[in-house]
Amino acid sequence: MLRVGRAVACMACKNMVSNNMGVRFRMPLQKLHPLSRAVHHRYNASANPQRPPHCSAARHFTSMSRLPMRPPKPPPGGHGGWRYQQHRNFWMLRLASRLLKLRYIVLGSAVGGGYTAKKTYEEWKDMLPDMSAYNWVIPDFVWELSDQIDLDKLTKILPELEEIAKLLPELPDFDKIGENFTFLKSILSTGVSVGSEGASGLRLLLEAPGDTPVKAATEAPVTATPEASDKQFKKSSDKEKVDQLQEELLRTQMKYQRMLERLEKENKDLRKVVLQKDEKGIHQRKIKVCKSLIDMYSEVLDILSDFDSNYNTQDHLPRVVVVGDQSAGKTSVLEMIAQARIFPRGSGEMMTRSPVKVTLSEGPHHVAMFKDSSREFDLGKEEDLAALRHEIELRMRKSVKEGQTVSPETISLSVKGPGIQRMVLVDLPGVISTVTAGMAADTKETIFSISKNYMQNPNAIILCIQDGSVDAERSIVTDLVSQMDPQGKRTIFVLTKVDLAEKNLASPNRIQQIVEGKLFPMKALGYFAVVTGKGSAGESIDSIKDYEEDFFQNSRLLRDGMLKAHQVTTKNLSLAVSDCFWKMVRESVEQQADAFKASRFNLETEWKNNYPRLRELDRNELFEKAKNEILDEVISLSQVTPKHWEAILQKKLWERVSTHVIENIYLPAAQTMNSGTFNTTVDIKLKQWTDKQLPHKALEVAWETLQEEFARFMAEYKGKDQDDIFDKLKEAVKDESIKRHKWNERAMDSLRVIQHNALEDRSITDKPQWDAAIQFMEETLQARLKDTDSVINDMVGPDWKQRWMSWKNRSPEQHTRNETRNELERLLKLHEDHTAYLANDEVTTVRKNLEGRGVEVDPALIKDTWHQLYRRHFLQKALQHCNLCRRGFYYYQRHFVDSELECNDVVLFWRIQRMLLITANTLRQQLTNTEVRRLEKNVKEVLEDFGEDNEKKVHLITGRRVQLAEDLKKVREIQEKLEAFIEALHKEK
Repeated sequence: MLRVGRAVACMACKNMVSNNMGVRFRMPLQKLHPLSRAVHHRYNASANPQRPPHCSAARHFTSMSRLPMRPPKPPPGGHGGWRYQQHRNFWMLRLASRLLKLRYIVLGSAVGGGYTAKKTYEEWKDMLPDMSAYNWVIPDFVWELSDQIDLDKLTKILPELEEIAKLLPELPDFDKIGENFTFLKSILSTGVSVGSEGASGLRLLLEAPGDTPVKAATEAPVTATPEASDKQFKKSSDKEKVDQLQEELLRTQMKYQRMLERLEKENKDLRKVVLQKDEKGIHQRKIKVCKSLIDMYSEVLDILSDFDSNYNTQDHLPRVVVVGDQSAGKTSVLEMIAQARIFPRGSGEMMTRSPVKVTLSEGPHHVAMFKDSSREFDLGKEEDLAALRHEIELRMRKSVKEGQTVSPETISLSVKGPGIQRMVLVDLPGVISTVTAGMAADTKETIFSISKNYMQNPNAIILCIQDGSVDAERSIVTDLVSQMDPQGKRTIFVLTKVDLAEKNLASPNRIQQIVEGKLFPMKALGYFAVVTGKGSAGESIDSIKDYEEDFFQNSRLLRDGMLKAHQVTTKNLSLAVSDCFWKMVRESVEQQADAFKASRFNLETEWKNNYPRLRELDRNELFEKAKNEILDEVISLSQVTPKHWEAILQKKLWERVSTHVIENIYLPAAQTMNSGTFNTTVDIKLKQWTDKQLPHKALEVAWETLQEEFARFMAEYKGKDQDDIFDKLKEAVKDESIKRHKWNERAMDSLRVIQHNALEDRSITDKPQWDAAIQFMEETLQARLKDTDSVINDMVGPDWKQRWMSWKNRSPEQHTRNETRNELERLLKLHEDHTAYLANDEVTTVRKNLEGRGVEVDPALIKDTWHQLYRRHFLQKALQHCNLCRRGFYYYQRHFVDSELECNDVVLFWRIQRMLLITANTLRQQLTNTEVRRLEKNVKEVLEDFGEDNEKKVHLITGRRVQLAEDLKKVREIQEKLEAFIEALHKEK
């Protein structure tokens, strides 16, 4: 309140007289009361003793300046009473003159009040946003209300009051004036007679210095009862006055808050209607720019989240990082900002298992969408909200690897709706102090690492969430935040669950210490207190807002001044965070664009120096190139000639079955030395072989042949291109395709019938087939004979020539086998038609003969050596018989049964050879007609699966060339999007 003293002036002397406050008034003398004019001359004379008075009134009252401040008591007697009455009348006049000066007080109050009103009006006007661009949104009744107020008159009056106020060196103190009025009212209302002491006290009240009027009055010697009542009334009135002012201030704030909320709601509804229209007016274009701006920025952040540069170009673009202790209310605060319950909820358990990036923007409908999905979730429908929460939970669990509890992989989500503040927030897993059962051992360290990675960004805004319902000393996140941002230049502190804190805390001043930054060692840009519901999972956002508003309206924290109005509610928090976010973006985005420009130059220089003649193909482009090459190689299989297929299949099939044919069919049948027994044995064994083993062996051979040819074409193509980047990919595609390929089971049954019919045929129709069978038999027997000789040589060791030329010696076992061989060869010379097995007496004879020469031999060794020697002897005789049968086709064709030349073994080999030819032809048809196409289909499926698996592509397509091309692509894309974003940001400014 302003203070004013008293001042009078005289127009006759043109003099200004100041009171003790230094306030001057210039007023015509004619308008002054006669008594006031006299008092003026008295003051003028006392102020200027050298200047004579101008009027008789002044001379008459000159002596009054020497009157005592308190009239003397009247002496006893009658004359004293008359004089006392005269003095009393004089003091009554003085009292009246003082009371008349109250009009100056009223005048000064009007002047000061007008000036204060103008300042308050200007402050409120500056605080309100510029709504000129949204005049089309404000309803008509607002303009009708404004027309009822004559703002022009008020505007004209305020400058005049301001000019009057400029003439005052110091404005009056209205607080002190109010105290004077209160004290005067108490005196007048008490009904106490004002005697000489009362008059003297009132005079002291009016003449006391302007800064201590009440003090002077209370020190005046009045009666005891009024003095005590005055002190008590002063104390009670001061307290009541403060309470009334605070309540009035709160009511005024809430009134304007409700008005703003109502206007914002109407504005929000109208903006929604405008956004839904297809007209492209100026306002709609402006809204579209704002909408696309945050989307452009979010795309840059999504690309940066997957970018890993080797040039230390880190992601320093701003985003709001939401950190806090577990169950501190991080997710609830974010949901209040997003105006929807979009996150999964749990009671005390960890729900946020991976970072969730939420891009908030304005739009006509309240919807949410994932970055990698086209589905829109309508946040106004409860079933869509439930589906969204379920999808977020599934993505979190999918991102967590086996054996882990949290994941650093970011889930990108966008939320749009009317009235939502534009910003990008990242919700991080809550910080824990102890690893509980069911968690990985490194969960605590992993959460700290994830939080630090996001907070160490020098342009990241840290939204530190602290639970107000628990002891502040239990907080972990505050220490972590103070380490990452010691100066608090980018930290906003949020105290949640303030309703529980006010209810539970014995000293509410502790909340004031928290929001003033005096309790925690961390510093912050701003401190906020919010309420995010009553703790029920079924609460809606609107009900939480109403509860929060009602709480702060009735809370003593706001009423007692512990919290400021701008520090409460999530709405104010959202506005502050959005402003801070965009301020940080405007300050840092161009610097980040320059950093990526320099990184791009470095990468392009490295590519030009190392790969000057190669195109810059990233991993996806290289995969497409490899995919086309592999498909071309698969198609090349259909161009293989039938002759080539059959030759390969026949050769491989015989290599697979030759051992079984010789060892289990031919030798047992041929060693019977009987034509009838030979044919019977062969037929039985061929039938068994065809039913059980031959079809399986044939299909295995065919499948292996297809693989080998597929690999051969890949190798030939690689030799032409000379690019080894695709080696791992091609090998993986080949293996996976073969693993998925299954031969047609019905082909095995038909192949079995064909093979059985081929082996049943014994009729050789012409000489070329006979000669081919003899050649086939001769080649087979020679190969077996060669193998047998090799086995015998290994058994007996080097001969004398090798011992002399190569300095090799026989081992004792080889020496024993050599002696045994010599003894058995003498036996074979004596009995060339010996059977395949030695009799027991023959084994005993050989052993005794060897013992006579000092060689101890085991009977098993003798039999083993005999088997190999007899095998060689039989194969040599079979080759001789094969040469004899070259001219035996005539006897076979004439069916000379009694002929001495029997060539049943040639017929057997012809049947085997014919079966091989027919089987190879059948398999070739199966390959070319069915299996190659099925393999091509499998290869396409494998390539499609690999193309959708980014981890697979990263693992299979590697190398510095690939990584360099990937970095170049990402850096170019980031730079282009940043430049487009900066251009749009400048346009918005």
